[in-house]
Amino acid sequence: MTQEKRRCFNWMAFGRSLSPSVLLLCGLLLLGTAAVRGAEDPPVRYSRGVLIRFEGPITPMLKAYFDRKLELAKAKGADLVVIEIESPGGFLNESEAIARTLLDVDWAHTVAYVPKQALSGAAIAALGCDEIVINPHAAFGDAGPIFLGEDALFRHAPEKIRSHLARVVRDLAEQTGRPPALAEAMVDMGLIVYRVENTQTGEVAFMSDAEIESAQNPELWKKGKPVLESREDKFLEVNGLRAVELGLAEGNASSREELRQRYGLDDEWIVLKPTGLDTAVYVLNWPLVTGLLFVIGMVALYIEFSAPGIGLGGLTALLCFGIFFWSRFLGGTAEWLDVVLFAAGVVFLLVELFVLPGFGIAGVVGLSLLLISLVMAGQTFLLPTTGRELHTLMRTLLVVLGSGVAFTCAAFAISSYLGELPLLGRMTLRPPEPSTAVAIESGDGVVHHSGVRLGDVGVSDSPLRPAGKARFGDQYVDVVTDGLLIEKGVSVRVVTLRGNRVVVREVEGDSSHSE
Repeated sequence: MTQEKRRCFNWMAFGRSLSPSVLLLCGLLLLGTAAVRGAEDPPVRYSRGVLIRFEGPITPMLKAYFDRKLELAKAKGADLVVIEIESPGGFLNESEAIARTLLDVDWAHTVAYVPKQALSGAAIAALGCDEIVINPHAAFGDAGPIFLGEDALFRHAPEKIRSHLARVVRDLAEQTGRPPALAEAMVDMGLIVYRVENTQTGEVAFMSDAEIESAQNPELWKKGKPVLESREDKFLEVNGLRAVELGLAEGNASSREELRQRYGLDDEWIVLKPTGLDTAVYVLNWPLVTGLLFVIGMVALYIEFSAPGIGLGGLTALLCFGIFFWSRFLGGTAEWLDVVLFAAGVVFLLVELFVLPGFGIAGVVGLSLLLISLVMAGQTFLLPTTGRELHTLMRTLLVVLGSGVAFTCAAFAISSYLGELPLLGRMTLRPPEPSTAVAIESGDGVVHHSGVRLGDVGVSDSPLRPAGKARFGDQYVDVVTDGLLIEKGVSVRVVTLRGNRVVVREVEGDSSHSE
């Protein structure tokens, strides 16, 4: 018997000599070791769960609402944030922005919970969460980009937009551990995805033909049956059960209670619902309410310009336009540039009214800046590139121009009847009654209360733009020009006396100016 055979025989004899009790002890030790290893990785439990209801079409206003609630969840110290999505989709840019925001959350575990449907942009937004949990019968996917054509019919977006969106959803899926090909199939109706298996490692995945061909060792991937939902001319859409089976979702839950048990929450959800502030922002963004703010604000400005001074008109206008921009900021469409343009427009109008009388370049620029600022504050784009954006622009222009027409009618009525209204009549400057007139008739003609008569010649004591002071002998009188600007030290002649108003004109041929 060789040495090797002897060793083998000895080990076999040793094995036969072990009693059943010893074998049982070894088995228990092995089970104990496995239990210890399992105890090292207990299921994750969360102590503070916040649920944000995400409902309706995705718009800039909904995106702003979501951002506010997410910041509130962070302030409440949440370590688990659930976005309960009930949406058919919406604006593409806002959907991508929500997904990126969720992807960047590092202070809590994020979960997208879908009770009924998360389609189109809502499905894209959900891809930014750490986990997706879906009701078994809910719908998920179908995120192909579309746009509204000039004939009011929806059409598929051009290839440039589809290619960009395909890359976006693939990146989102890769960063959250989901099959990139299946995510791409949600936005590419021509992509067919197969269930494939690596013949060397046994790994199972879902890949398209292009992915298989571009793999490091394409021959190792055995292509199986195609995924039914990714067939040609169909955007991938699945129910909750199928989403988990394909790896697009991490679990199923039929209710918030099941969801709470899944994450081991001892307390009930902290549900963040719309508040009075959110309702106010929503109402103030209605086109009808926006137009009403415009009309009241412009009428108030007109009254203030008719009776200069920081009075009721100016404060009312400031309140109306302040509320408008505040609501647009919280609605997600306004930026500080819009406020700056509006303020610049008001300044140009003031210059036109009080510094450069008439209606010239300053007035045109002022009105243009006001129009541009109000339109820009109502949208998130500068120039429309899609049918939806064109529709938004036309609606905003309709509100602004309609408000302008209403203001014109109101201004005409005010100018005609302002003096007859008991309250508003006090805001106008009326000419004095004959018994109290400050310019009276005398034997030498009309005489001002200061002693100035028609035809008197004096010297401008300050620049007249158009109002200022002029010196007539030893008297200093408040005067206005008849339209032209007059520098200081120029000879002027009184051409009109009306009430307390002294109108002067530069003496022709005078070239004297003060140093």
